[in-house]
Amino acid sequence: MSSWTWLVVGLAAGLVLGVGIAFIVRQWIASRRVQMASEEAKKLVAEAQEKQKAILLESKEAAVNMKAEAEASYRETRSELQRLERRLSQKEENLERRDESFQRREQLLSGKEREIEKARNRVEELRQKQQQQLEQIAGLSSAEARELLLQKVDSEVRDEASRRVRAMETAVKEESEKKSRDILSQAIQRLAGDVVAESTVSVVSLPGDEMKGRLIGREGRNIRALEHATGVDLIIDDTPGTVTLSCFDPVRREIARIALERLILDGRIHPARIEEMVQRARDEVETTIRTEGEQAANRAGVQGLPPELIRTLGRLKYRFSYGQNVLMHSVEVSILAGMMAAEIGANVEQAKRAGLLHDLGKAVDFETEGPHAQIGADIIKQWEKSPDVVRAVAAHHGEVEMNTALAFLVAASDAISASRPGARRESLEQYLKHLEALEGIANSFSGIEKSYAIQAGREIRILVKPEEIDDLGAMRLARDIVKKVEETLNYPGQIKVTVVRETRAVDYAK
Repeated sequence: MSSWTWLVVGLAAGLVLGVGIAFIVRQWIASRRVQMASEEAKKLVAEAQEKQKAILLESKEAAVNMKAEAEASYRETRSELQRLERRLSQKEENLERRDESFQRREQLLSGKEREIEKARNRVEELRQKQQQQLEQIAGLSSAEARELLLQKVDSEVRDEASRRVRAMETAVKEESEKKSRDILSQAIQRLAGDVVAESTVSVVSLPGDEMKGRLIGREGRNIRALEHATGVDLIIDDTPGTVTLSCFDPVRREIARIALERLILDGRIHPARIEEMVQRARDEVETTIRTEGEQAANRAGVQGLPPELIRTLGRLKYRFSYGQNVLMHSVEVSILAGMMAAEIGANVEQAKRAGLLHDLGKAVDFETEGPHAQIGADIIKQWEKSPDVVRAVAAHHGEVEMNTALAFLVAASDAISASRPGARRESLEQYLKHLEALEGIANSFSGIEKSYAIQAGREIRILVKPEEIDDLGAMRLARDIVKKVEETLNYPGQIKVTVVRETRAVDYAK
């Protein structure tokens, strides 16, 4: 065979031999691994057995401990139950002894009740016998005697109650009058307002009579232009050096006065210039109205008024009542009402607000029909949230019933501000007419001897004939005169009516 054949055979034999050796080696490795795994398993089994033995020992020890603890707890619980049982037994014995004691006491009480009942019956028998004897002696039955006694007691109680009620009424009246005088005097003293309010006139002075012709203008065109622009009547008469402005609206009258004075100073008087001056005066007056309204609210201490009410309030600067400036009067009423409200514990803020706005209707009363109190209340109702303030404004002159303390405060403050000396001015003729009217009312009643109006018409003193009018008649006469004065006259504040009845005994020693 060739060398290649031997080489192939050798390679084949080597390959077979290598495969066999690899198989043998692999079998040996596998058997070795099995042996090692078996030994490892034996070790694990041995460890598991040892752990099991340890766990069993621990379990046995825990069970023994738990058994010992349970036995100890059982022994303690049993001893506690035994103690409780002994205490219950003692309490049961005590209750039995108390029950026996209560039974004995109940028997004693039953016996005493029977004795008391017997004694009550004996007392009732004796009372009936005594009552029969008293009825025989007095000649009256028990019902009649009871009725007489009740009548006597009722009469005495009524008399005593009447005396006490009169005493209490007198004390309350005196105390209330004293307190009222103190509050009013303190409020008036703290106000310390001006005695005479400022006033303006609707008369314009002229530098000369030739100015009247210039004001009238050619064919009266200047005076017509001025009256048309202002809504005011310009009265030019024979009075030297003056021109009179006539209008129910005080604001228009003030605008016309300012415009006319500026025209006179400027000297250029013609329709175009008149319209220009009137517009400037109107703007100035509007600014003054807002400023005066704000200043009045600040002086009175009233905050939060709407701009509409402030503007209407400022118009009162040009409104006068009996010579008294209504805006100053409103501020005074606000301050007085606030002071008195603080003294009596009423709402001070509402009192000030109602006092400041109480105459607001006078700013527009020439435009709307009706009493100014109701007109002012209707205006305020649109802006004011408090119904008490609206009610106080509407009731301060008596057109609406006064049913709140605030209404009485505003009415009293209004009377104080209007009736204080120098607040309002009257002509001599009106003053004399007022006095004559008072005396005439008094003299219209029968039995009057003389009557005198004194204290500037604040009081009327009446002397009656004692043979015609007794004391009760004098009281009735005072009430009748007061009622007639209230129905007949218009006056600020109040009028005191004093009826004097006296009997004089005159004799002469000779």
